[in-house]
Amino acid sequence: MTHRGNGPVAHKWQFQTRFRKGAFGWRGSRTAIERIRQAVAEIRKAARADPILGAEGAIAFLRRVSLALEHVDSSSGAIGSAVNSAIDILVAIISTAPADESTRRAWLEQLWQAFIDDQVSYIELLGDRWGELCAGPGIAAEWAERLMPPLLESFARDRTSRGYFHGTMAAFSTMLAAGRYQEILDANERIAYLSWGYRRWGFRALVAQGKRAEALRYAEASRTKAGNGDVDIALVCEEVLLASGMAEEAYNRYAIAYEPTYLARFRALAKKYAWKAPSELLRDLVATMPGNEGKWFAAAKSAGLYDEAIALAQAAPCDPKTLSRAARDFVIRKPEFAVDAALAALRWLSEGHGYEITSYDVIEAYRQGFRAAEELHRSDEFKRRAIAVIAAGNSFVQDSLRSVLGESQK
Repeated sequence: MTHRGNGPVAHKWQFQTRFRKGAFGWRGSRTAIERIRQAVAEIRKAARADPILGAEGAIAFLRRVSLALEHVDSSSGAIGSAVNSAIDILVAIISTAPADESTRRAWLEQLWQAFIDDQVSYIELLGDRWGELCAGPGIAAEWAERLMPPLLESFARDRTSRGYFHGTMAAFSTMLAAGRYQEILDANERIAYLSWGYRRWGFRALVAQGKRAEALRYAEASRTKAGNGDVDIALVCEEVLLASGMAEEAYNRYAIAYEPTYLARFRALAKKYAWKAPSELLRDLVATMPGNEGKWFAAAKSAGLYDEAIALAQAAPCDPKTLSRAARDFVIRKPEFAVDAALAALRWLSEGHGYEITSYDVIEAYRQGFRAAEELHRSDEFKRRAIAVIAAGNSFVQDSLRSVLGESQK
């Protein structure tokens, strides 16, 4: 609210007219994402001038967003990611606003109603952040008292029917914020099966008490045969060991145990473990997935490990388009590498690898390799090697290169 003259005047948020019920249709994902970004920018701008107004805008947005998006196709995950990013920003605005307790209690009631009414789970991450939204142990304790009975009741039902309480994460979050650590651990003991989704709160409770060794044991004991949560367990255990100054143990026990995302994973670990030689880090990561060596090609290339990159691309299938782009990018800077990358691309194309491959992709791989070979004055050698590579492969690649091979003879 703003004040003019003798009384308060409601602030007019631009996003409010855009986020009405059913505002976006099935194919409205792109527009919705842009509108979300605009709304967050508007709220952040207001919060810089008036933190209370910014918090009110954040609450108004969170109360509307699920209803506005209920008909949008969310199968790609892009719209969910956009909402989650918005939640991260808006929770910080709400939790840090200098509101009195009465105002904050009213805010939480508004958010809670939106949270329990959320039918498409766009704002379910608010549950994980409920303790933060309470902005202090006093209000957090009030919510813990409110949410614990239905939580424990759901766990009692869970032994026979796996009942679920929508406010489960909010209950754990408020217990953590209120410092009720033992109650979190006790509640987890009432669950009939292992679930890292719940036990991560027990892990946090132990860490909050400074019981790091016990927290590590607790996390390890939370692993299931299905492997659910293993990546997250490795991440949080690694974080605890790093915070304890045990970097070598963190690296050996957890750093390379994550489900790999190849280039992104390599870069993240290279930054976190800067004292590790890139070649050693790459070797350790490759060893975690025998038979998938080619998928680490981009990581090796980004680290300047060109010989290792080519060896990986030759050892196991690698995306031909990635290899072709590498050949193109290094024609002048490192033509030897470009030639080998192009030949590897032709090999995997000939063996049927690659997604939505066209004749253009085949020709491009050859031409980039040929350009690099010309830099080395070895174009005839490249042509002979390329013909040998594709000779035993599929006819599609051979037919695609027929005219190009003729051109290279001129």
